Amino acid sequence: MKSRKRKAAPKKKTGVRVYHHGDLRKVLRDTAVSLLEKEGLAGLSLRAVARKAGVSHAAPYRHYPNQEALLVELAVEGFEKLRAAIALAATAPNSRTDRITGIGSAYMRFAAQHPALMQLMFGPQIPNRDASPDLTNAADAIGAEISAAMDDPALGLAVWASVHGLAILVLNNVVDLGQRRSGASVLPARTEILLRSLLNA
Repeated sequence: MKSRKRKAAPKKKTGVRVYHHGDLRKVLRDTAVSLLEKEGLAGLSLRAVARKAGVSHAAPYRHYPNQEALLVELAVEGFEKLRAAIALAATAPNSRTDRITGIGSAYMRFAAQHPALMQLMFGPQIPNRDASPDLTNAADAIGAEISAAMDDPALGLAVWASVHGLAILVLNNVVDLGQRRSGASVLPARTEILLRSLLNA
């Protein structure tokens, strides 16, 4: 009797990532944020994101027609996370001064943890902002959240302008709140001290 040859089992492919439906977009977005923070906007491209994520160069185009679409989504997500941080800080059931300093501290903490994302959210890297309602609405939600915490739109705008201006000055190393010597972790507390000094002046 002739022995039957067993068919060799198909070799498993290695080094290829398999994503379930809906996972790839999140992987691409998370990878893009990581690249943005490590290498800045100059190191961020759809090709670089694909290479870092371990997928084909064509894969990102299933979700993003171009790089600007990816940048818009990153900025929208950044605004949503910042708004959530502000909303949490504004729940302090204390004085208005406490709410202002809490918001300022939360704002600076976000800026210190995500400097490149912060620059993308508010900078000129996305030229066609008006073409994206989601981006416009997400940015407007920051002002609305602060205004609601102050119960006063005018004061809310003044608080937003103050804490944002301070954050940008710090990120651009125009103002040193101790971050050059001690690191960015000191910024939220130093911001709160500065705001309290201003409000009690």
